[in-house]
Formats: sequence, structure tokens, C-alpha cells
Amino acid sequence: MPSRSARRHLIVRLRNWVGDVVLSVPTLQRLAGQGYALDIVGKGWAASLLEGAVWPVHALPGTLPERVGLFRRLRAEALARGLQRPETVDALCLPDSFSSALEFRLAGLRAIGHANEGRSLLLGKALRRQPGLHELQAYWRLGDALLGLTAPLPTSIGLRVSPRHMAQADDLRRLHGIEPDCILICPFAGGTWAKQDKTWPDFAAFSARVLPRLGRTIVVCPGPGEEALARRDFPKVRVLPGVDLGTYAALLHSAALMVANDTGPGHIAAAVGTPLVSVLGPSDPVRWRAWGPNVTVVQGEGGTWPASETVGEAIDRVLATA
Repeated sequence: MPSRSARRHLIVRLRNWVGDVVLSVPTLQRLAGQGYALDIVGKGWAASLLEGAVWPVHALPGTLPERVGLFRRLRAEALARGLQRPETVDALCLPDSFSSALEFRLAGLRAIGHANEGRSLLLGKALRRQPGLHELQAYWRLGDALLGLTAPLPTSIGLRVSPRHMAQADDLRRLHGIEPDCILICPFAGGTWAKQDKTWPDFAAFSARVLPRLGRTIVVCPGPGEEALARRDFPKVRVLPGVDLGTYAALLHSAALMVANDTGPGHIAAAVGTPLVSVLGPSDPVRWRAWGPNVTVVQGEGGTWPASETVGEAIDRVLATA
């Protein structure tokens, strides 16, 4: 949320995946705290996920002309509200694509972003990516450059959940008879890592054999197109389809634990402070692990999948110290 003395305006283009958006939240909080009034532009689900932050979040249009028109309109509205344009940079381009930089340039905005895909000439300020950085650190470094100062990395993300979503989560739990300290799982994963599947192949068998002994309700919130798979492969798990990301974050906020693949909901769990057992195979935790003090990464040697016993032991340790 912008400070009351906010006078500078910044249009922010989010990335297109849930985990990336979650990892950018600390940088956005930092910029708002330094006096920037933010206008956020992202996928349609971003408004629900970020509702607790009370930033204006606008749905990203589908075509280049529509996107350019939106950016121009947001700039004009900011000027009408008396917000000043910074002298050098007035937009933050978090995606690394050529097209995202082009959209800002055509809208007459001077964006800061990473210098790749030959887009440096389109940006108002271009930074080269440092190899080996976690993605949250890469976003934080863009904030350093924009503000002209460095700051220690945050230990946690602190994603805020709106009161409306907390109430919706309470209603869902009452409707389905689910206790607040339940266990959520996310056995799905969008995309791949180095062309390899990010879905733990033993997840279904593990959920049927190991999780019931914990004596808690096990919940899964499948995304669009995942509902049938959830019901088929996880018959002993409570399935809650159609949950928006803000309500999902609220359910996680009160949960005892989440067990997840390398996927967006795992990042949300870590961001709201819920203990997370993150089951990784080919993914690189140096760059993409969920961020926070309550994250336990379980991975086999050399980027292989861990044994079910190892995951079970990690869950037992986390619950014993909760």
C-alpha cells in the first residue's frame, strides 16, 4: 500500500506465473513504502492474489494495442491525480520478454527491467541479470537500481490476505467440515523445468498411504482442468474446486502444513507463513525455491526426486515443531 505521502507514480507489469508474482511482492512492498503509488498490471488472477495489499491491480489485455492503451490511460489518470512522473523511470517491467518492453516503449513509458532478448534500447534503464541469483533477489536488485540504494533481503515475503478472503475461507471450512489446522497438498505443477515434469510421481501413492495417519483433514484445491485428476488420483483427499487465489491464500494462512511440488501455491504458502514441505525433482532450488523461514526443501541428489520416506520424515519434523 502506498504511503500517505506518495507522489511518484509507477506502473508495474507482473510476470505471468503465480510463483513469480509472489516472489516480486517484497520489492513491490518496498517501492510502495518508499513513496511510489503503484498501478499493477497482470494476469486476471493477480487481483485476487494481491487484494490484501490494497494496490490497484488491472487485468492485462490480450493484444498489443490494448496493452499500450491501458498503460497510456494509467499514466494519464496518475497525472490527473497529481502524481508526478519520476525523471528517469516511470515503469517496472518484471517480465524478461521483448514484447513486454515494447509495450512500455510504445506507451511512452521509460521502464526499468532486465537487459536480455535485445530489448535494452526499449527500456529506460536496463540491468543485466546476475547469474546464480534467486528470482526474489533479481527483483530486489531491480528495486535497488530504481531507488538508488541497497537494502538487506527480506527473510519472509509477508503476503497480506484480505479480510474478505479470510471470511470466505472460514465459510468454506464450515461448509465442508474442515478444521483450520488441516493439511493442504498441491500435487500439480504448471510448466516444466529443463523440459522435465515438475510433478512428483509418487504424490498420489504417498497421499493415500502416509498422509491419513497424521489424523488431519487433507485438502486439495485443483485449478482449472485439474478437478477430474484430483478426484481420480486422490480419493481420500477433500477436493475444493474453483477456489480463487485470494481465498486459497486464506485457507493456507490457517493450515498446519502444505506439501507441494514446485508450483505457485507452494510459494503462496511460504508467503503467508505456513510451513511448507516443498518436494522438488529437476527444479533448481537456488533460483526457484519458495522463500521464507518455514520452508523445507526435500530433493534427491543431483536433481532427482526424493524417496517417499524422506518426504514423510520431513513432514513429521515440521509438525513436531509447529
